Amino acid sequence: MKAAFYDSQGSAASVLTVAELETPKPRDGEVLVRLRASGVNPSDVKLRSGARPGGMPFPRIVPHSDGAGVIEAVGRGVDGARIGQRVWIWNGQWQRPFGTAAEYIALPAIQAVPLPDNTAFEAGACFGIPALTAQRTVFADGPVEGQTVLVTGGAGSVARYAIQMAKLGGAQVITTVSGPEKAAHARSAGADHILNYRDEDVATAVMDITNGRGVERIVELEFGANLETTAKVIAPNGVIAAYGSAANMNPTFPFADFLFKDVTLRIVLVYRLTPAARRQGIEDLTRWLLDGRLTHAVARTFTLDDCAKAHELVESAGKLGSVVVTL
Repeated sequence: MKAAFYDSQGSAASVLTVAELETPKPRDGEVLVRLRASGVNPSDVKLRSGARPGGMPFPRIVPHSDGAGVIEAVGRGVDGARIGQRVWIWNGQWQRPFGTAAEYIALPAIQAVPLPDNTAFEAGACFGIPALTAQRTVFADGPVEGQTVLVTGGAGSVARYAIQMAKLGGAQVITTVSGPEKAAHARSAGADHILNYRDEDVATAVMDITNGRGVERIVELEFGANLETTAKVIAPNGVIAAYGSAANMNPTFPFADFLFKDVTLRIVLVYRLTPAARRQGIEDLTRWLLDGRLTHAVARTFTLDDCAKAHELVESAGKLGSVVVTL
């Protein structure tokens, strides 16, 4: 099979190779998926570049955890009726050497989820990390009907799904962006209020919108960098669901501010979802897909030969939507 891989960490252009590798075979309980699309996420480029601690976890890595395709073969113990089924992949390269940047992947059958016929493979390659992260941050602590949800970084891949999901759950959604183009992107997801954090005081604007009450839930992209604002706008008994803090990974935590509001802090790492949490996320996502309730933003697609360019685009600040490699 044709695959993109690296044997050492470094820049995408210097370490990513595209060549033939042996096609895997499904073991007991596994399926073999002929991939049609592979999603490129920030975690993929961080591991490849060496930005994550620990070095190379395996001697050779085929990157990417997300993908979508068709089951071509099954291992012992898997229903043969699944052959020919359209599926999307989660945790394809999590604690495994070979991910979805290849023509084939063999992995446990549970990690290949049926993909509705009304959903393109390119969209399916965005579900494992962005969509499931969004579902968990919005709904892990209960329904949001009647609440106001603040989604920071509203033009991001996770945030755009979170905006849609919070609206589907009956919430009013406020989001933050850094410019007009990103505002339009967030508006297309259904955000009720869009704040440009470069031009206005977010805390003041949020309190005005909520008549001084604050927001019941925050879906947080930059936990450490936004703590000062968060402490001002989170409502009593509110929930902060944080899935990122790249600008400040070890912030000083204002415990007293949150103590006297009885705030819940939830840290979400999609790779570590419990079976029950992941099952609920998949059930919600499948229902919304079948009903045609979600839109998907793919910023750009690349061929496998241009996998390095796909990584470089993810590393840049100029994309709106997910980056996908097609196979």
